[in-house]
Amino acid sequence: MTHRSQILFRLLVVLILTATFINPAQAAGMFGSVTVADEIEMGKKFDDTIRAQMGFVDDPEIVIYVKGVVDRVARAMPPQAYPIRSAVVANNAMNAFAIPGGYIYIFTGLILGVENEDELAAVIGHELGHVTERHVAKRMDQMKYLNIASITGMVAGVLLGSGGGTSMGNMGKAVTMGSMAGVQSAFLMYTRENEREADHVGMNYLIKSGYNPNAMPHTFEIMNKKRWFMSGDNIPSYLSTHPGLDERISYLRDRIKHLPANVISRDFEQQRFKRIQTILRSRMTSPETALAYYDNKPKAEQTCLDQAGRGIALDRLKRQQQADQAFSAALACGPDDPLVLREAGMFFFNQGNMNKAAPLLQKAAILNPKDAMSMFFTARIMAERKDYIGAISLMERVAAEVPQDSEVRYHLGRIKGESGDIFGAHLQLSYSSLYGRDKQKAEFHLSKAKPLAITEAQKRELEELQKVLHPTGEESKEAAKNSGKPGDKPGGPSRNQRLQLF
Repeated sequence: MTHRSQILFRLLVVLILTATFINPAQAAGMFGSVTVADEIEMGKKFDDTIRAQMGFVDDPEIVIYVKGVVDRVARAMPPQAYPIRSAVVANNAMNAFAIPGGYIYIFTGLILGVENEDELAAVIGHELGHVTERHVAKRMDQMKYLNIASITGMVAGVLLGSGGGTSMGNMGKAVTMGSMAGVQSAFLMYTRENEREADHVGMNYLIKSGYNPNAMPHTFEIMNKKRWFMSGDNIPSYLSTHPGLDERISYLRDRIKHLPANVISRDFEQQRFKRIQTILRSRMTSPETALAYYDNKPKAEQTCLDQAGRGIALDRLKRQQQADQAFSAALACGPDDPLVLREAGMFFFNQGNMNKAAPLLQKAAILNPKDAMSMFFTARIMAERKDYIGAISLMERVAAEVPQDSEVRYHLGRIKGESGDIFGAHLQLSYSSLYGRDKQKAEFHLSKAKPLAITEAQKRELEELQKVLHPTGEESKEAAKNSGKPGDKPGGPSRNQRLQLF
């Protein structure tokens, strides 16, 4: 994002979060108790806004992996009034944050900065500790008789971070200092008491979910050592928004001394974590940095996936001939590795070599039936070959996995149109435009689909689309009404459908 767009984004978030809590009766100055229903509404608004403005990782292999780690830790939590939803932010800051309502965001810089899954789980456990202890809501409750400007500053500081930086952090400080005085500014960051409590609760979750507790203090030591304060987008670091690491590390080390030997000696989980790191490094860091990493890694330590990662970096540098050689070496090394097959297949697809790409992608999809990316490209190859029945069937499976992915819906609509299903084409293109945040175009395709809905099945599909395009809000009201208080059992799991492939 540009500097200007960063500022506009932060201001928009602040306004949205302020509007969540302030109604006309409260605008005179009184800030009432923050309920769980308020948290749910605020979380949803924040999530919608951040997804519209920030880059998110969309590779199902990575998204599903991180979700699995979050879910594993979340199962150690007491019953919550809302489900825990996770997302991966494409940003090199060594950071993570959770917001009221059960949303947790993991930055790619954190995944690349830690050494194993246990350390990633440690940060997740700490963040979920903030969620279950309702630290943001409790601190809001402590602030009385505030005007809109002061609430705006507090929300900006607590949720967007107050430390360092030329955009997000300083904006939060400036807004706050202009509206609060003295001790009230202390509410801009988590307090040391909040942090100690989140450490204690998060450690409980980490242990209960089967990870090694040593991962938590070691992760904080890594952060202290690397001192990664800012990302390229000037987002506050974990160190600046979560203070007092030194004394917290001492507390955690002391607590670990009293744990059973079989807990302290648990193995650290590495294998799948390293695979995820490889994909993130080759795709999300600069291609020059990624290539230097692989070139400097001893040959004896390089895996088949490392060779594929090297191919990805070379492809990004437009060195296609060398990339072809790297992918060929990766395939010779790991002919049955679904991730190697997928990455090589995508490379050859983008090179226009469908004959070479097709069998690789098909084999990858067979070996890993949950890999929506392999299915997506296979369906496109089938459409190129005029196998519309097979292509539609496969792309519909992908759409079922990632129902709110704009590009998947676009290609499904295009394939349906080529097959002669004009109603289905307009229906899917309407969904594609909606999830691509082009409401006007979504309405256009809806208007084209309406007169084409002849069968009962088509009419039902049209009705479902209209519900998505013109929601009544009754479902969200019912969820808030039934949310109860912290600790109430949720009404049922809610799958995060906002995953995007591309």
